[in-house]
Parts: sequence; structure tokens; C-alpha cells
Amino acid sequence: MSISALNTGINGINQGLNNMQRNASTIAQAVNNGINEGATKRPMEVTSALVNLKQDALQIQASTKVVETVHEMIGSLLDVTA
Repeated sequence: MSISALNTGINGINQGLNNMQRNASTIAQAVNNGINEGATKRPMEVTSALVNLKQDALQIQASTKVVETVHEMIGSLLDVTA
């Protein structure tokens, strides 16, 4: 069970990082387009990407806690068996 929890935590971190990269790219493109065109034409797109960035950061933090908890559980099990 601990190993599947570890895999879930690692997958959550990877998914959060991938989503974060996508949202950061969306923001960068909107800023570059705004500089080239004189103003940002899609403020909702930027706002949505910023909100998603925060959600991605929270997902990464939560997944990191899962990995840390599994690490502690495995350490405790090894201490008990030693």
C-alpha cells in the first residue's frame, strides 16, 4: 500500500509540474502578445492561468506531503523491524 501511495504522490507532483509549465507558457504568450499589440487582448485567459498556477502549486505541495508521509512510514517500519 505504501508503494502505491508513493507512486500517487510522485504522479501528483509530475502532473502539477506539467500543468504549471503549461499555465506559465499561457501567461508568457499573453504577455508577449500584449507587448507586440500594445495591450493584452485576453485578460481572462491570463487570470485563469494565474489561478491555475496557484492550484498547481497547491497540488504539488499536497503531493509532496504524501511522499513525505510515505517516507516516514517506511522509515518507521524499518525501525520496528530492525
